[in-house]
Amino acid sequence: MLCALALLGALAPRAAAAGDGGAEQAGKQPPARPPSLDASAWILVDGRTGEVLASHAASRELPIASTTKLMTAYLALHELPLRKRVRAAPYAAIPGESLLGLSAGERISVRDLLYGLILRSGNDAAYTLARAGAGSEARFVRQMNRRAAALGLADTHYSNPIGLDEAGNYSSAEDLVVLGRRLLALPVFARIADSTQARLRSLSPARTITTRNTLLFRAPWATGVKTGHTLGAGYVLVGAGRRRGVELISAVLGAPSESERDLDSLALLDYGFRSYRQRRPVRPGQVLAAPDIRYSGGKLPLRATRGVTVGVRRDQQLTTTVRAPREVEGPIPRGRKLGTATVYVDGRRAAVVPVFASRSIPAASAFDKARSVIGDNWIAIAAGLSVILIAAALIGRRLRGRKPDEEEMRMKREQRRTAREQRRDGVGGRR
Repeated sequence: MLCALALLGALAPRAAAAGDGGAEQAGKQPPARPPSLDASAWILVDGRTGEVLASHAASRELPIASTTKLMTAYLALHELPLRKRVRAAPYAAIPGESLLGLSAGERISVRDLLYGLILRSGNDAAYTLARAGAGSEARFVRQMNRRAAALGLADTHYSNPIGLDEAGNYSSAEDLVVLGRRLLALPVFARIADSTQARLRSLSPARTITTRNTLLFRAPWATGVKTGHTLGAGYVLVGAGRRRGVELISAVLGAPSESERDLDSLALLDYGFRSYRQRRPVRPGQVLAAPDIRYSGGKLPLRATRGVTVGVRRDQQLTTTVRAPREVEGPIPRGRKLGTATVYVDGRRAAVVPVFASRSIPAASAFDKARSVIGDNWIAIAAGLSVILIAAALIGRRLRGRKPDEEEMRMKREQRRTAREQRRDGVGGRR
């Protein structure tokens, strides 16, 4: 049976301000208000919990340019195997479009198309994924809208899988971070979004591409996600970063330039990071549970395989629970996984760490099992012996009480036998 133990419940103090490297400066409080941005709409959320930290016009429906391709990637990841090779669909591009540079009929893997989609924002890559995933662009767009509704993206509608300015192709800052958070939860997408370069080996010859997301070059902690720009949308960026145990996601829509889009995103993310303080609820090798060892006795310490560092704000509660057996039985090799420790921020899971046996436990011997059975049941055994002794005493007393009656019966039998013998020998007969 598994048990859950609450190991820690504490309110995290407010973080001190941090510089670019993330070092805390004692005594300095985070800004009271988020930065002022020139973008049409923006939002900042905690990537672990989805909590909104700051926003402006976050539910306003706006054109989103190539961040449309986030839904294209989401559908492709759920509908197409990464290793599958498809033929590039013929795509008639207009001047100025972002392209991966595919030739019609060229074979390329879905994996490489996704890198071309996110890093280079290739419209031809988006069109090829749409044709490969649904057979036609129109059918794929219908799937995009169905998936948006299923994900609760109430401010979103798609008219194409690319992001070109077109009536009915829009979303909101809020919906973009919801979708971005879903995508970043997929390890394969998180790797793509965090890449500054990729080698497309399924093409012949292989090709190396570089990301258009300049945010990744501006901050070492930046982890994505997707840029966009059209005349109608302005400059758009869904950004993300990981620093001091905190994961944040931002969206900036309608910035006046690429530089301001990046600077606005950096200002938002930096504001968010400075609102947190780093805490370490689980240390490497920390004993988190100690179940009883069956038969041989004692306890088996269970240790964390690694430490956990998380960022929490002053108003957030940090807790850790451990699920592990209450009792274990050998043989158990050292290092076997026997449970997990889960760290929660405000009741939402932030990290999971396996816990392992810190030493080996041999199989119990017959003597250990017998001793354990006696030790575990000595009260019942003692009670049983007491009942047996009491019953024996009662039987003995009863037997002793019967002895006079048996002696009298023996004497009567002897008298009758003597009388029979006398009659046989003529004693007492007539003369």
